[in-house]
Amino acid sequence: MIGIIYAFIITFIAYMLAKPCNRKIPQVPVIVFGMFFIMGLLFIFGLPYEEYMENANPIFNNLLGYVTVALAIPLAAMRYDDLPLKGILGILVFASLSAVALPMGLAYLLHMASPDIMAFATRAVTTPIAINIATLLQAPISLVILIVILSGVIGAAFSPFILRNINDERASGLALGLAAHAIGTAQAWQRGSVAGRYAAFGMAVNAVFTAIWLPTFILFLQST
Repeated sequence: MIGIIYAFIITFIAYMLAKPCNRKIPQVPVIVFGMFFIMGLLFIFGLPYEEYMENANPIFNNLLGYVTVALAIPLAAMRYDDLPLKGILGILVFASLSAVALPMGLAYLLHMASPDIMAFATRAVTTPIAINIATLLQAPISLVILIVILSGVIGAAFSPFILRNINDERASGLALGLAAHAIGTAQAWQRGSVAGRYAAFGMAVNAVFTAIWLPTFILFLQST
């Protein structure tokens, strides 16, 4: 119990230190600063990383589930009467299929093992759903988490340059939610409430759609 409290305090301190750094350099997501602060605090206190993860995982894995459910709050505030459903549906389907096919294809070309290839299939969904999909596909959980976090960090970090000529906050928010899931959604909220809501919408719908078709399709292929 004491170890869990220490892990929570270290994570909280790292987050509080990362927030002002992110305000000064908004191109770098909070989670990136937080990771470096956590590594620094673990080094200062002489705590092994394995012990920190063992104590922190039970807390934050559960909190990730609550955060995912809390996405319903910004979604409820959206107006759907002017939403181009056909266009949005086409974008979501293309984003989900390409986000699975391209990483898996690259992993296959690199001659990676089958479980590792399955891990890359979860690249574009948020962590709690990626973990559940990885469990069904028997992919390594640690690699799945690393892939999801890295894709979110890279997407959010480069978004100011990629989206600099996009003036429609709905489009930029949707792109961030689809490409960089939770971290991208957090970045979208920094652009504005409209971008944040559309990012949450894109991330949530893409995660649900991917969680339905991907395991079904992969398990069907494995059974034939």
